[in-house]
Amino acid sequence: MNHHTVAEISIIGTCLGVLGSLYLAYDLLGGQHGPLRLLTRMVTYSLVFGIGYGIGLGLFFGVAAGITSGFTVSIEFNLAARGLKNFRLAWEALFSAIRSAGVGVGLYPIVGAEFAIAFAILITIGQIVGYATGSRPGMEYAASRRPRLSRRQFWRTVLRAAGYIVAALACSMLAHRMDHAWAFALRIGAVTGVVTGTVVTVYPFIEYYADSLPERRLGAIGIGLVLVGFVLQSVQYWLMLFDVRMT
Repeated sequence: MNHHTVAEISIIGTCLGVLGSLYLAYDLLGGQHGPLRLLTRMVTYSLVFGIGYGIGLGLFFGVAAGITSGFTVSIEFNLAARGLKNFRLAWEALFSAIRSAGVGVGLYPIVGAEFAIAFAILITIGQIVGYATGSRPGMEYAASRRPRLSRRQFWRTVLRAAGYIVAALACSMLAHRMDHAWAFALRIGAVTGVVTGTVVTVYPFIEYYADSLPERRLGAIGIGLVLVGFVLQSVQYWLMLFDVRMT
C-alpha cells in the first residue's frame, strides 16, 4: 500500500473523530440554536461531493474538492434556510475561489500545477459570472422529504458541465499539452455534471433533515463518526503490526 494513501486515511479518521466529538458536545455548543445545524450541512454535503468526485476522479480529488464544495455550499444553504438575502457578490466570488482552489488542488497530482492553476482561475471566473446572472446554490431553495430537480436547475447543471469541458480543453492547449485531452475534458465535465445534478436533486431532502434531526439522533451520529474515525486512524498501526510492505 502507498504511504500517501495511509496518511490520507489517517487524516480523514482524525477529522471524523473531531466532528464526532462536536456532535457529542451538542448541548455545550448551544443546542438547536448552536452551530451544529450548519456543521451537519457541512459534513453531509462534503460527503456527497467527496464520494461523487472521489469515484470519478480519485480519492485525493474527492477529499480536496469535496471539503471545499461542501463547506461553501452549506454556508449558502444555511443562509437561504433562514430566509435571509443572498451574500454580496464579493462574498460569492470568495466562495467561488475556495471551491475552485479545491478543484485545482485535487487536479494537481493528475495534470500538474500549470494546468491546475489555469483551470481553477477559469472556473472561478465562470462561477462569478453565474452568480452575477442569478445562478447560485440556493436559487430555488426548498426543504422537503422528496428530492426534486427543476428544469432551470437541470439546464444550469448541463451548462456547468459544458463549461468545465471547455475550460479543460482550453487549459490542455494553453497551459499543459496532454495526451487524450478530449477524453480527460469529457471525464471531468461528466463527473462535475453528475455530482452537481445529484446534489441539486437531493439537497431538499438533506435540508429537511438538517433542520429536524432530534438531539438523540445527533448524538448517535457523533458516536458513529468517532468510531469510524478511530478505525481509520488505526489502519496505519495494523499495517505495521502485520508487516505490510509500504511503497
